[in-house]
Amino acid sequence: MLISGNHFVLAFCILCLGVWCCGQADNTEESAAAAPMEKAEQAALYSAIQGFVGDWWNGSDLYPDPCGWTPIQGVSCDINGGLWYITTISIGPVHDNSLACATNVKFRPQLFQLKHLKSLSLFNCFISPSRHPVTIPGDDWEKLARNLVSLEFRSNPGLIGEIPTAFGYLKKLQSLVLLENGLTGEIPTSIGNLTNLNRLVLAGNRFTGEIPDSFGMLNELLILDLSRNSLSGHLPLGLGGLTSLLKLDLSNNGLKGRLFAHIACLKNLTLLDLRHNKFSGGLSHHVLDMVSLEELMLSCNPLGGDIMSLDWQNLQNLVVLDLTNTGLIGEIPESLSGLKRLRYLGLGNNNLTGNLPPKLACLPDLNALYLNGNNLTGVLKFSHVFYEKMGKRFGAWNNPNLCYPVESMTTTTTNGPYGVKPCQKGATLIEPNPTAKLGDDGNLNRSNSHFIASSGFPSYGIHGHGARQLILVDALITVLLFCIFSY
Repeated sequence: MLISGNHFVLAFCILCLGVWCCGQADNTEESAAAAPMEKAEQAALYSAIQGFVGDWWNGSDLYPDPCGWTPIQGVSCDINGGLWYITTISIGPVHDNSLACATNVKFRPQLFQLKHLKSLSLFNCFISPSRHPVTIPGDDWEKLARNLVSLEFRSNPGLIGEIPTAFGYLKKLQSLVLLENGLTGEIPTSIGNLTNLNRLVLAGNRFTGEIPDSFGMLNELLILDLSRNSLSGHLPLGLGGLTSLLKLDLSNNGLKGRLFAHIACLKNLTLLDLRHNKFSGGLSHHVLDMVSLEELMLSCNPLGGDIMSLDWQNLQNLVVLDLTNTGLIGEIPESLSGLKRLRYLGLGNNNLTGNLPPKLACLPDLNALYLNGNNLTGVLKFSHVFYEKMGKRFGAWNNPNLCYPVESMTTTTTNGPYGVKPCQKGATLIEPNPTAKLGDDGNLNRSNSHFIASSGFPSYGIHGHGARQLILVDALITVLLFCIFSY
């Protein structure tokens, strides 16, 4: 078929346009590759890298420069005013071909001459706190203040000393991560000047003192992690004003005081981890205002209080609830069975009493339930399907007055829940009652106690000395009956 003249001209124009566009793209790539780098910038980069990886490295295999066809792994560049400038330095064994740090690592002053640097990351570089300890330079950080947005030192046990006050000059920082280093001392109040921060992670060091009040000015924070330090004192009041926070982790410190009164305004919080501290004052109803919570972890705090005081089903987003070893009293509330997204429930090592709500087994996503070390009573009314599903992730040991019915087990489920005894038939059962009082004659006041007659019902809490007493009582009853009918 012949192509008309107009169609031919149109096709030719489209072809020419495509060739021109490809040429322009090639020219752009060639011009970028051919863009020069200032000698001072290149010299500063080489010296800074040699301080971290050793003088053996000289960049001789780079062509035509660090930002050319063969760039350095972990180093990124950008063009500004027709010249290449270094924007990212990441040193440490992140990738197989990453530059690894030398034994005797040091910060060289040339690092602070890279004024276009946006991101600096040192991972697993400073290894030995005894042989080659290194401190963070205290000066010159203001030279990087114009562009630096990310500063991260991770897994450097040989990085010791205090956080430089000069970090407060880095007002464009959005991410400050000092994770698992050997840093000590108090957290400087100048960190509160970094009002653009959305991530502040100082976990896994040996910081002491109180959380600075100036943290209340970090209104853009999304993540605050101060866990695994030796911080003490009360939470600063300003912490409750950080309404953008999504994750707050203060676990494994020595913090104290009452909870929730001034952090209940953090309604966007999805994770609150305060484990292993010294918080007290019970569970406040303010926690119910934190409706976005997905993970609430308060274990190993002397909180105290009655677990029944809260209507837990208001926290419909909860996935993890850990209240282990918090001194809680009362019965396990049935409202917990309304948390349909719950996967982990830890209530172990408290002073909880009463029966276990069987509806907990109906939680569709529950895969870990720990109730060990309480004073729970009664019969476990879960099916063998529940026990098979949970396996070792169901813990109810150290509840002396709790038992499971043998008939609930199948041939495939030969063992009952670990540490829980099978219920015995044909024995008298006395359930412990913390409110019961002794009468004038020394006997348990019947109006305050619970008795179940020996009529085939399962029993629990009968072992050792108690079992011998029951045998004696049965023998006496038999003798009395014999005497009565003998007359």
